[in-house]
Amino acid sequence: MRPHTVPVIVIAQLFGTSLWFSANSAADDLMRAWGIGAAQIGQLTNAVQFGFIFGTLLFSLSGLADRFAASRIFAVCACLGAASNAAFALFAEGLASGIALRALVGLSLAGVYPLGMKLVVSWVPERAGAALAQLVGMLTLGAALPHGIRLLGGDFGWQATILVSSLLALLAAAMIHLLGDGPHLKRRHDAPPLRLGRVLMAFSIPEFRASAFGYFGHQWELYAFWTLVPILVLQGGLAGSPGSVAGLSFAIVGIGALGCFAGGTLSHRIGSARVAALALAVSALCCLLYPWVVGGAPVLVLAVLLLWGFSVVADSPHFSALSARACPPEIVGSALAFQNAIGFAITMVSIAWGTRLVGDWGASIAWLLLPGPLLGLVGLSPLWRKPVPA
Repeated sequence: MRPHTVPVIVIAQLFGTSLWFSANSAADDLMRAWGIGAAQIGQLTNAVQFGFIFGTLLFSLSGLADRFAASRIFAVCACLGAASNAAFALFAEGLASGIALRALVGLSLAGVYPLGMKLVVSWVPERAGAALAQLVGMLTLGAALPHGIRLLGGDFGWQATILVSSLLALLAAAMIHLLGDGPHLKRRHDAPPLRLGRVLMAFSIPEFRASAFGYFGHQWELYAFWTLVPILVLQGGLAGSPGSVAGLSFAIVGIGALGCFAGGTLSHRIGSARVAALALAVSALCCLLYPWVVGGAPVLVLAVLLLWGFSVVADSPHFSALSARACPPEIVGSALAFQNAIGFAITMVSIAWGTRLVGDWGASIAWLLLPGPLLGLVGLSPLWRKPVPA
């Protein structure tokens, strides 16, 4: 393996997934310019989720994820996402056109995020847990990056933030196109065009089923939390200006990358299942405690939000690693895509409810997210209760 392979993939993931929350970084300007509220920002986010679900189902059921070069799919989709994202910045004039363009961004991301996971497995299957931790760490930084760009370039307007994300996605496409596929996962040119039955059979494997159910609980919490972070910062009395909201949002979401890296290191000692269980338990504790600390010392509110941001995504790469290990290698791409599709369908419900209710519930919105990590712990229990191999 070339020594630069994993860094190239994870940096491309960072640049490509900066498209995901690029519109959320401009939420305050969009609400003023379009006369919308938090619920409508949730609709824009859910448009990305819907596009992503449609794309992952397309890849999963058609077998495209396992029939064509992952690097080629990644590059094409990153370019499509860059174009759709730029069109949102330059041409969207209201919620209707904005939702359509954000859905195209989500469709494109279906060829970036899951295919990035497949590229990692194709290059370093023996280090999948740690490498996927780096990959999801970069996804997390990608989600936070538009907030950071907004902080640095606040004087240039919200459109500039979104256009920078498009330029980064184009750079990601070039990086992965030049890298190509790894040697460990072979494409199947004889694969049938419809693979639904075979993919669903993955759920008959106990290890895959446990990992998938843990992942579904995790997804109920993760993207709703990321969507709500700027609102939680404002409601928690932590910021008084758009710049400080952007900076704190970048820190709270971005610290999840450190959680992913720490979880990847810890997985060598206690295994991926127990790392995922630990992260679910800590984020559940943050959900439980957060409404009680709001109104107290701002430093305590910020500490809980940072711990929540650290733990809420630290389990994500381990669900992917556990599911990939449980699957027959010839359907790994399709099975992961199908698992992602279900997980992101779940996020649409929690995002819609969270953004609609946060105005009335305030800090107690955290309790709406609490069932996710708790049910995830229950679903994953057959794996984290197993003894760690010596």
